[in-house]
Amino acid sequence: MTIALCSDHAGYELKKKVIEHLHERGIQTHDFGTYSEESCDYPDFAHPCAIAVESGKFDCGIAMCGTGNGINITLNKHQGIRAALSWTEDIARLAREHNNANILVMPARFIDEETALRIVDVYLDTPFEGGRHQRRIDKIPVI
Repeated sequence: MTIALCSDHAGYELKKKVIEHLHERGIQTHDFGTYSEESCDYPDFAHPCAIAVESGKFDCGIAMCGTGNGINITLNKHQGIRAALSWTEDIARLAREHNNANILVMPARFIDEETALRIVDVYLDTPFEGGRHQRRIDKIPVI
């Protein structure tokens, strides 16, 4: 499994911890930036990350910014992306089970590291249920 990651300055420190955690799980990663806590614009990193996941080069993605909202909105501008803002394990689980979310988004300023790593594990370990949920997902793209 290979995961694409991105963040803005507010999510940078948490992203480093998530990458370390993923490597401990034996998961390969690619960091699309940012690479410091210097103020930056989340779309500059969200778009390349979304394109990489959308193209199939990566199995899924993980993104974070201060609230998670800005980066989530940007990611979801891409037709093939189903980014899910998750601040609890239950939300992450349902995002995978019901929405087959292909990018997990977390609000770095509103969850602690321990919670974030549990959310990541739940997201990665939860399979998509398919069935009626697939029918709904098929209706998402704009025609």
